[in-house]
This record gives sequence, structure tokens and C-alpha cells, in this order.
Amino acid sequence: MKTNPQKTTRRRFLATAAAAVSAPTIIPASALGRNGRPAPSERINIGAIGFGTIAYVTVPGFMQDERVQLTAIADPVKDMPNYGYRAEKRGGRLPGKEVVDKHYGNSDCKTYVDFREMIEKEDLDAINVSSPDHWHAYMAIYGARKGLHIYGQKPLALTVDEGRRMSDEIAKAGVTWQTGSQQRSDIYFRMACEFVRNGRLGKLEGVDVFLPGGHKNWSNLADRQSPEEAPDGILYDLWEGPARHRPYIPALLPLNWRHNYDYSGGMVTDFGAHHVDIAQWALGMDETGPVKFEGITGDVPDVNAIYNTATSFEFTTEYANGTRMHVMSTDRSPRGEKDQGILFKGENGKSIFVKRGSIEFNPRELAREKIQDNEIRLYSSNSHESDFVDGVYSGGATAAPIEAAHRSISIGHLANIGLRTGIKDIQWDPAKEISTNDEVNAMLARPMREPYSI
Repeated sequence: MKTNPQKTTRRRFLATAAAAVSAPTIIPASALGRNGRPAPSERINIGAIGFGTIAYVTVPGFMQDERVQLTAIADPVKDMPNYGYRAEKRGGRLPGKEVVDKHYGNSDCKTYVDFREMIEKEDLDAINVSSPDHWHAYMAIYGARKGLHIYGQKPLALTVDEGRRMSDEIAKAGVTWQTGSQQRSDIYFRMACEFVRNGRLGKLEGVDVFLPGGHKNWSNLADRQSPEEAPDGILYDLWEGPARHRPYIPALLPLNWRHNYDYSGGMVTDFGAHHVDIAQWALGMDETGPVKFEGITGDVPDVNAIYNTATSFEFTTEYANGTRMHVMSTDRSPRGEKDQGILFKGENGKSIFVKRGSIEFNPRELAREKIQDNEIRLYSSNSHESDFVDGVYSGGATAAPIEAAHRSISIGHLANIGLRTGIKDIQWDPAKEISTNDEVNAMLARPMREPYSI
């Protein structure tokens, strides 16, 4: 493959900036273009892989950053209509191109069916991975081996083994990574974690994590569960990718694939990737995990059902220091089905409950105990996308490192193994990432369907 001189120049600039710039968002004056925006040769070129629900949030987040140029989109879906999901617009590469071109006021955004062709042909520095979960590992590993910086959506991976491989490949490549666990860029979640870390609750007596359950019919196609011909504009074999082959079923596309174990882990991993991740952050467990799981129970449909992930569930984990975390779907919660979030329970009835958009202190006066500069202060970010760009320029850390994402989502994977096998208790070695139960260990990895293995 021929070397692109412009790409070489930009890569050299980014490497120099990472070594020399003390503040991530400061850019040498020689690299600035009109109105202070970096010159085209010095901007970070990002390619979007997958354009659907979450890309409608992250792609504009990137385009609003003057240091970025969104140059290409790859998606095996040409144009997926909106079937009624309240937060979803038309998905696919053509709707994505419309969004990007409208923002920049041109028609320059390139489109590709296969992300690998986009990576090979385009002058990219980074990729934004917004595919279904079963593609995350392949795309991350492929991108890292090409030297690309990666913003990768949660849940990080489909299995414990995939997450370990992803984290190792990112470390080996030395590229910047940001997991799309945007709650780490939210002031309420960071505040709760800092209060816990600095002992404002006294001795922590436990953590309760409340996740949504059930199977939501986001696409309004749940009743179409018989095989059909894939419509024109969907390269279905590529959409399936590493997952095991099954006939095209409208009930699974779009978005309802989250309820099928071939593609995702249901709400245990989908929202567990958010709230369990925050609990891990507060406990200082970003590079490790629990040593045992107890009382894994739930309502799990037949394994052959189209929607076969747990609809109701709960389990308790225990860490080596004795701290216990109780995870449950909200139908089992004493707080009510709509109250999703994390409850940190301390001494003498002290507690903090945090969820999206609010934080509750008990007693209320606890909120006045401000965290001082000489105490534990956690990584601060106000924009998840811009924080990733900062990391690309500086070569420094990001709000949501890949190892932290791997450790938190591994909890969901192990719980799902217990739910699917009926194993209620699991002994786990977080250092070796292995269980004392051979049946559990056999499910830590899954084969990738050829020719989509890596």
C-alpha cells in the first residue's frame, strides 16, 4: 500500500504534539488555520463504523470539535427506515452521510459498505466504532493493528476473552482508546465516586446497582420472527460478521438484536456497562474485579428463542477486600422499576444514590462536604468525544480506559454465564481471569465465524 504524504505529515504532527504539548487542547500556532481551527493537514480524520442510534450522538459530538474532520462512514446497511423507536432516526451509511455533509456544508463524506475497505483507502487517524456488540472485538483489533486511535462503544466486548484480547492489542499498539461509557464524563457520577473514595460515607457497607430488565421492542418489529429475505440495501452476511449464521429475521434488526445472545448480553451487559462501570470506578477496581459471585438468579427464555437474554435477574459479587455489590433488574428493586442507578451505602445510614441527571445524599447535609484539592480527585472530563480528541493530541489518558471497560463488563459476562447455565455461585480469579468451574471457563470465549475471525 502506498504511503500517503499528507497522512505521514499529520501522524508526525500528532506524535510531536503528544510529546511536546503540556495541555492537551493547546495546538502549536503553526498548525492553526483560519479562525484558530487546525489546518486541514493537522486535523484528526475520523471514520465512523456503523451509523445508527448512538452514532447520532457521538458523530455530532466529534464534528463540533474544531480539531476533527469526519471524513467517511462504513455500514453494511444502506438506509434503514425508522420503525418507531423514539430515540432512533434512519440508520445506515446514506443517512450518516447526510448528517455529516449537512454539518460541513459540502458533499465530501465518503461511504463504504465494508469498514475494512474504508480503513485501507481513506486517510484516517481514528475510527468511531458504533456497531452491534458482536463486531466490537474484530473492529478494535483490526483498527489497533493499523495504528488507528479508537473510540469504541460499550458494551466493550461479547465475551471475557474478547475483552482481554482487545485491551492487550490496544496496549501493544500504543494508540488512544476511549470507551463510550459516557457516564464517566458526567459530574454527578464523578462526584459520587469521589465521595466514596474519600470516605465521606465512612466504611462502605455495600453497593446496590439497579439495571433495566425486560425486552423492549425498539424497532416495532418484534412480531416478525420468521425468516425473510434480507431487503435490498442490507448486506446481511457482513452485518452478521463473526456471529453464528442465522436467517435474516426482521425482529432482530434494527436494535432488537440487543436481546439475542449471539449479538449481545441483554440488559445485564447493555446497561451493566454503564452502572457497574461506575461502581467499579468508585471502588477503585478499574484494573481488577470480584473474587466471587453468589445467588445468580433470573428469568431466562429458552436458548433457542429469538429474544433469549435474561428479562429479570440479580446477583451479588464480593471483592477481595470484602466489599459486596448487589446487582439487580429494577423489577426486583425496593426503589421501584423506574429508578435505575447506583446506591452506595455507608455507616450510620449514610448513602449516595446517583443516576442520570441527579444525585441524592443522605443526610442531605452530606453534599456540603466538598472534596478538597489535596484529596483523591478522579479523572475529570466534561465531553466524552472531546476528551478522546485530547488524548489523541496529548498521548495521555482518557476518561474511560479500555482495561477499566474490560473489567466492568466481565462482571456482566460472568453473570450471564451463570444465568444461562444455572450456576448460582462462581469463584473467580481476577488476576488470572479464570474460574474454578470448568463449565464457566468453557464459556469465556466463543468462536468467530469464518471468514470474520481475527
